[in-house]
Amino acid sequence: MSGYGTDRESEELTFAAPPPVRGGAFARTWWGRAWLKALDDSALDAQQVKAGRRHARAGAVGAVSVRPGRITAVVRDPDGSAYRGDVLVRVLTDEEWDRLLDLAVDSAGHIAALLDHEMPPHLVEDAAGVGVELLPGVGDLEPECACEAWDHCPHTAALCHQMARILDEDPFALLLLRGRGQRAVVDALQARSAARAGGSGAGAGRDAGTGGAPAGVSAAEAYALRDILPPLPDVPVPEAVPGEPPSLDTETDPEPGVEPAALEFLAADTAARAHRLLTELLAGRPAPPGVAAAGLSVAEDAVRLAAGRPPGWVAGRLAARTGRSRAGLELATRAWRWGGAPALAVLEESWAPDEAALARAAARLAEAWEDGEGPELSRSGARWTVAGAEAELRLGEDGRWWPYRHEGGVWTPVGPADRDPAAALTTATGEGEGEGERDE
Repeated sequence: MSGYGTDRESEELTFAAPPPVRGGAFARTWWGRAWLKALDDSALDAQQVKAGRRHARAGAVGAVSVRPGRITAVVRDPDGSAYRGDVLVRVLTDEEWDRLLDLAVDSAGHIAALLDHEMPPHLVEDAAGVGVELLPGVGDLEPECACEAWDHCPHTAALCHQMARILDEDPFALLLLRGRGQRAVVDALQARSAARAGGSGAGAGRDAGTGGAPAGVSAAEAYALRDILPPLPDVPVPEAVPGEPPSLDTETDPEPGVEPAALEFLAADTAARAHRLLTELLAGRPAPPGVAAAGLSVAEDAVRLAAGRPPGWVAGRLAARTGRSRAGLELATRAWRWGGAPALAVLEESWAPDEAALARAAARLAEAWEDGEGPELSRSGARWTVAGAEAELRLGEDGRWWPYRHEGGVWTPVGPADRDPAAALTTATGEGEGEGERDE
């Protein structure tokens, strides 16, 4: 099975038309950027690609249909005229799919990444090594448009830009475009895993050195038997609120240096964090930054405690013991609520980006705005200040951008970090207000 399309696979996905977007690169993942590079390398006229990017940014692309070998959408011009655009991609042959699936099933990491909607780079590299090209290359994106352009036009270029956003969120859309949808791929991977487990031999789980005594069950066998083994018990439902810690107000005088009220506060904080961690875990979500206290320094843990809005006497003591004023502690807790220890480090520490970090930052800034549309920025270390505005971007050591605003004579954190400097700057200038401070 090859060529541009197939009658054998009827699966189709439709992605709703998105609203217009302001600023930011069209792809944030490496595979999304690879898709757009294939467009840039395939189109003969770069101006048509730029016009398509403007169309996509303005929300001119309708719902996108993705099916084996083809993506389709209606794209509107600024004058209101509409054209159906299609982009065709070669479908993999059955033999190529066999090679690809064999590679994937050889690595549990490949499968886990796909199921987590990530495109593992090693899978793409290994597939290319056996002659299977997952991502498109030069000339692989073949355009068809009702405007009768013979090369990529603004309509097919806009469709490709919108597809890059779709691939960012769901790399299985690329596999469907190559011929097989998510269900077919997962079923094939499960069948291969079960077949390999079944062929491991009846004695695979026994240790010859112990006279045939069971030595355990391999993970592959356990996975193959998942539909036979009894189901796991239901996940327990946590209480709505954390429990009350015991009162330490007793008739016995405390030991010198021990303050019952402070211990009660710490016990209540520990109970609240444990409840929050358990609730997030059972809901299948990662713990928010700053909830877990493991690995924090004394100064960081003091800010974490203060971010929980303790009584005034506790906040005052935390400020004094960490050498901060009450205003300084309030500023630190504000940063903490936006992003935990990394946000606090960006507020209170300075670092000098090396040449490689500066090059990556400059590339991010260049991608974030159209030519000539970006703000004028002056840099000092890892801080970029907007000329003529009370706004600043601070670059963290992990490459994320933190929005700051000059308020009351102090640079103040006003939002969480973002990989996209344009999005962070929108928050810093106040255009994205209304979300409120993150509640930790």
